[in-house]
Amino acid sequence: MAKERKGPEAQNALANRIDTAGAMMSYDQACKKVLANRYILAWILKSCIREYHDAALDDIAKRCIEGEPEVSRAPVHADEKPGFIKGMNTESVSMTEGKMTFDVKFRALIPGQAKATDMILNVESQNKFYPGYPIVKRGIYYAGRMISEQYGTVFENAEYEKLRKVASIWICTNPPKNRRNSITRYSMRENNLVGIAREKESNYDLITVVTVCLGGHGERQNEDRYDGLLKMLGVLFSQDVQPDEKKRTLQDEFGIPMTRKLKGGIEGMCNLSQGVYDKGIKDGRKEGVDFATVSYVKTLMEKKGWSIDECMDLLDIPKNKRKSLKEKILGEAVMV
Repeated sequence: MAKERKGPEAQNALANRIDTAGAMMSYDQACKKVLANRYILAWILKSCIREYHDAALDDIAKRCIEGEPEVSRAPVHADEKPGFIKGMNTESVSMTEGKMTFDVKFRALIPGQAKATDMILNVESQNKFYPGYPIVKRGIYYAGRMISEQYGTVFENAEYEKLRKVASIWICTNPPKNRRNSITRYSMRENNLVGIAREKESNYDLITVVTVCLGGHGERQNEDRYDGLLKMLGVLFSQDVQPDEKKRTLQDEFGIPMTRKLKGGIEGMCNLSQGVYDKGIKDGRKEGVDFATVSYVKTLMEKKGWSIDECMDLLDIPKNKRKSLKEKILGEAVMV
């Protein structure tokens, strides 16, 4: 039976867990705000969504992306009918599944259309490619939600001709080796089983899911692919690149204007990342080398609703350490 903490020791442990959770959530939110920069989104659209391949970055950023992208506001699940798309109700909360929001959600006009038509998109940041489920399936679910929520907002009754195309783009910062430095797109295609009937592509090509798996410089098998969007995002999310170098690379190599807001966002993201790391080291020394790991696992279980094994898989905890850590987390002996 693991020893239960009492009194001030338990209060300190709880305070450390709360601080760690707060730091992790602050870093996550800072990353999302940087991702929502119009020029970073323009790079993502140009590299991932075929309708934007031939458009200039400036045109995508200034003319295509509409309004201000929503960061952690638009709900994935919603029991209440949302407001009209031009002024989305972003505070709806599902009473059955809890609040889950899109990381970044926005609309963008499709270039070269005779009639102004926009697309609904969302961009998600994910650490692991296998977080206990296939992220491609989650991407399809998110895209499906963006399709279904158009009823009563974009169209009513049987006005299905008004449906807008949707895309869900998933950026994985720590994928397995075989997926590093890769961009993969999944979409709907016509397949004639009998005959040669042809449907207008815009009537069925309504859902796109893209995975962007970063890898960074130095991957021997796919280093030649470390370019364009993959390099831009690799530099942005790198733990080894200093803020000034990040800002210089984004501006000089990728043409991203360094506004005061973006500069502050990058600096804040880097500071929070270092703060989370430093706190883990400090807590580990103060409470024992396993304390920070226990705190991270508990935070993930509470905030994400994952099982203890899914959390340990995500953190790459060695098999020989899991039994003792489970006892600390669960407060009881664990059979193996």
